[in-house]
Amino acid sequence: MRYIFENENSNSEQPNSTNNSNYSKWMNLILRRSEEIGQVELPICSVILDERGRCIGRGINRRNINKDPLGHAEIMALRQASLIKNDWRFNECIIITNLEPCTMCASALIQARMGKVVFGAYDKKRGGLGGSIDLSKHKSSHHKMEIIGGILEDECSRLLQIWFKNLRTKI
Repeated sequence: MRYIFENENSNSEQPNSTNNSNYSKWMNLILRRSEEIGQVELPICSVILDERGRCIGRGINRRNINKDPLGHAEIMALRQASLIKNDWRFNECIIITNLEPCTMCASALIQARMGKVVFGAYDKKRGGLGGSIDLSKHKSSHHKMEIIGGILEDECSRLLQIWFKNLRTKI
């Protein structure tokens, strides 16, 4: 189990809670969806849950499909959730995604005032919430959100490793 980053920005490991079990259920759904989209796109999927635990936004990577540099799963989920919520503030919401958000998506989540970010695999090269850099701790980030990483980390990492391995063999 990897470290879990929280509001206090401590790097101590958090014991498993019932919430982590609920996050695992959502992560399993995300992983199944990611396998499907992995046929045509980088297999990353995100969901946004409201304060009652209802899904108000879903997103998949659509950079290649739409030829859009902003076509990241987190951005797609934010767009859909803001339409449903009729607001751009997400203080009481949770986003769950199978890969740590990149710096662009981490910045968008900070700007959207996301309450909690839950992710599976850490991204040591481009991660914006602890894997490479932690924008949530930057002095310019006046919004404090809870960050939980490493939910079904092995499964999430394996899915991405297989996808990139297959991509390299096609080239």
